[in-house]
Amino acid sequence: MSSPSTKILDHIVHLTPPGSVNEVSRQFRDLGFHVLPGGTHAGGLTENALVILQDGAYLELISFTHPASHYPPGSPERQRRDANPWAWKEPGWIDYAFLGSSSTSISELINARAKKDKSRIRYDLEVDGGRERSDGKVLKWRISAPSQDGDRGLAPFFCGDVTPREWRVPLDPPSNAEHPSGVLGIAYVRILVQDNDLSDMKANITSVIGRSPVSNTSRRATWVLDTPKTDVAGGKPRLIIGVPETADERWTLKERGQGIYEVAFLVSSGMKAGQAWTPYGKIAWVKG
Repeated sequence: MSSPSTKILDHIVHLTPPGSVNEVSRQFRDLGFHVLPGGTHAGGLTENALVILQDGAYLELISFTHPASHYPPGSPERQRRDANPWAWKEPGWIDYAFLGSSSTSISELINARAKKDKSRIRYDLEVDGGRERSDGKVLKWRISAPSQDGDRGLAPFFCGDVTPREWRVPLDPPSNAEHPSGVLGIAYVRILVQDNDLSDMKANITSVIGRSPVSNTSRRATWVLDTPKTDVAGGKPRLIIGVPETADERWTLKERGQGIYEVAFLVSSGMKAGQAWTPYGKIAWVKG
């Protein structure tokens, strides 16, 4: 039996302040995205909306339902909120997921690969997750994330569906993935790291993906990913990890720390071009 792929881009997570899912949905519509309602996650701490792309990947527009101060100090709810890996993140692009498996342990697969490679990355065993859609349908999945908090948002977490993926990512009707901006799919996800962490991150991501980068310099490395609907948008997405090269990138790294700096979208010819802001994260438009 062949091992499942560990390089299929599933979704990218965009965080906004508590209770702001409706507001960020409007902001993304203003940018030319078709936004679908999501729902509230199991446990009730977070809620989301979705931007589904023709390549099968999607954007998760997520926020906490309430600020931390809503929960009494020391209460179980407050402890669960404070323990959430995104509780202390600044708004913007905060994380990304690869497609996992409900039948094979991705964590065991990657940990064995990393041990053989002598890279530092390790993943926690899978845990159950889920949410209830606005129509009442209950979704279930299994999550595996990097064991070290410092690796979260640099290396992907994995989401493997227990219920059908099309419940979580409704590509039918096709109009769900049609956008006024002409967006087709993901062109690249670009992550900034400190100079002294680049070598480690290259090794870590190589262990996660199971392949060496297709481009590798002293300043950045690039891997080619797959998507759930390969090549629908006319090209495969790239994962780019590098050090800052401009004043804005250096400022961002200093103020926000290491993580996703920019998400680029493939767009139809003659549609959007250049750059935009979400307003919490950077966007680039790339001709498809």
